Amino acid sequence: MQTFTYHSPTEIIFGRGAETKTADAIKKYGGSRVLLVYGGGSIVRSGLLERLTQSLAAAGLICEPFGGAKANPTLEHAREGVRKSMEFGADFILGVGGGSALDTAKAIALGTANPDIDIWDFWIRKEKATCDLPIGTVLTISAAGSESSDSAVLTNTETGQKRGLSSFFNRPKFAVMDPELTFSLPTYQIACGITDIMMHTLDRYFNPLDNELTDSIAEALLRTVIANGRTAIHDSHNYEAMSELMWAGSLSHNGLTGLGGIPDFAVHQLGHELSAMFDTAHGASLATVWDSWALAVYQETPSRFAHYA
Repeated sequence: MQTFTYHSPTEIIFGRGAETKTADAIKKYGGSRVLLVYGGGSIVRSGLLERLTQSLAAAGLICEPFGGAKANPTLEHAREGVRKSMEFGADFILGVGGGSALDTAKAIALGTANPDIDIWDFWIRKEKATCDLPIGTVLTISAAGSESSDSAVLTNTETGQKRGLSSFFNRPKFAVMDPELTFSLPTYQIACGITDIMMHTLDRYFNPLDNELTDSIAEALLRTVIANGRTAIHDSHNYEAMSELMWAGSLSHNGLTGLGGIPDFAVHQLGHELSAMFDTAHGASLATVWDSWALAVYQETPSRFAHYA
């Protein structure tokens, strides 16, 4: 096992009714003027947006909604969010939704705290993040793991580039995780999420080093996702299955399942290129690539593939 440093500071607020604790969590981490970042109309139709804004107002917090995050979050929309955040005077960014809304929230937090730097400069490594606004998350899709990870992905539609940024400053202060918020997801989104969760683990698991404990954690997570994924596809209102997937999504991408190894992430990099070119769902692009990648590399460490099987 290689030397590593592990720090996963995100507070997890998990279970039925967890969304009602959002305002208290924001106040705990110093927020008073909250930019609420979300995606399409699903949280409007479900009533979640109204419930959150009302609960924040009742707690004495000033909230400004900012919608429109894309399925593959764009640099242009994030820049617009930075402008809105600065005009509003936000001191806290709340991302509500799946990975797209949460990654957009992370970009807005970085941009607001660094007004003299274009946020794309962070993603292309021209600038290094040294500060941001505090971020909180309310998760509605079990997939990307962005609610507790240090990473965020943006697509620059002008250049066709899709890039990820891993930084301590991308770590949310808290993640509100209520499995019932995922009950209304279409089957296709659930399937894409299952694929994303598995690939976050597989891109760490397939490495040249054998780490008994880390590998065992990864294998337990994969078995859990496979079993409960089958149930969730047929019954999205099965609380046990949806709760297992939600927790697995966070653990798959907070760094735990790759400690001491050498993560590959080639499949993710290839998937990013496909989704940038064709605007496909992230999980779908990963499913498209993985078998071809496996056929290309399995002879390097056939024992690892045999053990996975």
